[in-house]
Amino acid sequence: MWEYTDRVMDHFENPRNVGVVARIDGEGQVGSLSCGDALRLTIQVDKDRDIIEDAKFQTFGCASAIASSSALTEMIKGKTVEQALSITNQDIADFLGGLPREKMHCSVMGQEALEAAVANYRGLPPKDAETDIVCHCFGVTEREIEKVVRTNRLTTVEEITQYTKAGGGCGKCVPELEAILNRILHKVPGNGSGQAEKAPVKMTALKRIKLIEEVINGEIAPALMRDGGDIELVDVDGNEVVVALKGACSSCPASKRTLADFVTEKLRALVDPKIVVKEYRS
Repeated sequence: MWEYTDRVMDHFENPRNVGVVARIDGEGQVGSLSCGDALRLTIQVDKDRDIIEDAKFQTFGCASAIASSSALTEMIKGKTVEQALSITNQDIADFLGGLPREKMHCSVMGQEALEAAVANYRGLPPKDAETDIVCHCFGVTEREIEKVVRTNRLTTVEEITQYTKAGGGCGKCVPELEAILNRILHKVPGNGSGQAEKAPVKMTALKRIKLIEEVINGEIAPALMRDGGDIELVDVDGNEVVVALKGACSSCPASKRTLADFVTEKLRALVDPKIVVKEYRS
């Protein structure tokens, strides 16, 4: 029997916001009944202010899945779309006072449903449309695995299974999971036990710059472009990353906050926690 917090049990026994919103502006569906967990999230958005007015869910799953879905809807209502997107699966778990590690995939499912609903609201294709599936038993993609590993700082294949279910079926994908994990952690090949070796291979300056470029172009720039802004990498000198804000971001009074709260945090989470971001001004 899993040990659940009182808050998890409250959201399980008295789930908030069950159903479908009156006007569906965005919809996200993740998981499947065949996998044991499925979630449908619908959101209603005040398009003039870009604020989520209402959010409701329908889910099939365990107590953690229901509680996580209920918590998510409570967390995003009243927030701007961008503020909602900043919510991580760990934030959902923390809101509930914690989840068993074996049930962390339920919080991940909530985060993915939100991202899918926002993409649908913005008329964008699902992020995983061009990503290969790694775990066919549970339909988990490489992008999903990479994001969960980076966001939650996972270090073992067992943890990947706890957070995504990948590897928890037939087990054929375990070698690929280990390869993905070792690549992200920049570590030597695993020892076959599902645990990555502890001695990391130092990242070259070129690989570091390439990773910074990938994060800026793939994670940061698309988010800024949705609000008319953009960003360009100017220089990398050790832990110092110099960027130029473009478009609406260049004249926005909140640009310093964007650099500190969004750009810096993204690069620290996905590249190196020691990174310092500075703005280039011509």
